[in-house]
Amino acid sequence: MATTSRSGQDPAPDLFHGLTDEERREVERVTTTRSFRKGEVIYTPGETGEVLFLLREGAVQIYRMSSEGRKLVIAHLLPFSFFGEMSCIGQGMYDTFAEVTEDSTIVTMNCAVLNTLLIRRPQVARRILEAFGRRVLEAERQLEDTVFKGIRGRVAALLLREADGDEVDGLSHQDIAERLGVYRETATNALNELKAAALIQIGRKHINILDRERLRRVAGE
Repeated sequence: MATTSRSGQDPAPDLFHGLTDEERREVERVTTTRSFRKGEVIYTPGETGEVLFLLREGAVQIYRMSSEGRKLVIAHLLPFSFFGEMSCIGQGMYDTFAEVTEDSTIVTMNCAVLNTLLIRRPQVARRILEAFGRRVLEAERQLEDTVFKGIRGRVAALLLREADGDEVDGLSHQDIAERLGVYRETATNALNELKAAALIQIGRKHINILDRERLRRVAGE
């Protein structure tokens, strides 16, 4: 979810859109805004408490770690996304880490503040429900890809989602592996197969899509 997306996602609405100036000032008074540098960890499993985080600028990665130390990215969040654990709205990203992947500005809000906002502004509740719905659809798509697609198809689908035109910037082989929950070597082998088939061209954190239609067929789209 984002205001602008490198992956062609629909933009996420600002939860505060439509508030009056007075209401916005009240929100600013009862929330905390903090800047984070790239690489900072916002929370680790069990540390979030009853707090909702609203991403105003930047990017955040939500992930889990296996007992073997393997990283599985659950979500890559862009501006206006929200995350954390807050039982009052059924929001939970339990047993996860949240790490800043770009310099970010994040607003924190507790349950009492959010409940007051939901009562005064029902459209905020609607936006939260819409965001939940998008997340459920995304989780279903990821599960479907894992069950029905081989690794080449999953890599192809990820590249198509992340592409800006025919360019995919900022993703290393390790990033791709973590997004798909596989080992780096597995992701690298799949990328090399796509390259050998003249579907993509690979550079340092840059991939150029050479044949979008054939790549779509590999992705099963």
